[in-house]
Amino acid sequence: MPHQFDVKKYERFSTHHKGWAKRLSVELSLKGNERILDLGCGDGALTAQLAALVPKGTVVGIDASRRMIETARAHQSSNLSFVVRDINDLDDTEAYEVIFSTATLHWVHDHHALIEKVYRALAPEGALRFNFGGDGNCIHFHKIVREAMARPEYAPYFAAFSWPWFMPSVESYLGFMSEHPFQEARVWGENAERYFATEELLTNWVDQPSLVPFMGGIDPADRQQFREYVLRRMIEDTRQPDGRYFETIRRINVFARK
Repeated sequence: MPHQFDVKKYERFSTHHKGWAKRLSVELSLKGNERILDLGCGDGALTAQLAALVPKGTVVGIDASRRMIETARAHQSSNLSFVVRDINDLDDTEAYEVIFSTATLHWVHDHHALIEKVYRALAPEGALRFNFGGDGNCIHFHKIVREAMARPEYAPYFAAFSWPWFMPSVESYLGFMSEHPFQEARVWGENAERYFATEELLTNWVDQPSLVPFMGGIDPADRQQFREYVLRRMIEDTRQPDGRYFETIRRINVFARK
């Protein structure tokens, strides 16, 4: 089952995702008639930006979360549609000139299969453009949530837990891309460090989306204590001398042309 994010909180606290995405969409130099697939479209705000850039084309946004797609459908138009669909179930053939994704693919574990499916789904000369979490991303949160998971009162809840993210290095991702005969393929890293101006902003980011994958398996009686432990340690660990709070953000960027 997909993680159930709070859609309203996602809309308020994912503006940095949309900023990256707007920049990346401009990089594609769209002609206006492309068929585009947005992998992990979330609330659809970015997907709507893409649709406005291709008035003679079509854009499809897919997301595994039904709640997200219900929200995204408020953006639907004559050339824009949204479908509840898991990225892992992609099975199109030569259907898109552009396949795009931002701040999503670190939730997909099998990138060997992902790149194979995306390659098949691209039309000849089609391009993919990805941006997602890479090695070194969120080192404070990852350290602290693992610390919390290991505490005796919480460890039993995580005995069969699978880490929710795949965040590779640039070097390892070049290996994934080399398995397929792209005409051109580039992979590069990006530092996009975040400074949260207030404790409230840090707390909001920890709540949505960072803590979401960890809360579902915890007994309701213990969830609030687990959350409070992580938040307290995050505040302690990330506070800067100037009163802001710092977290590392490391991104993998991928461009390839079939």
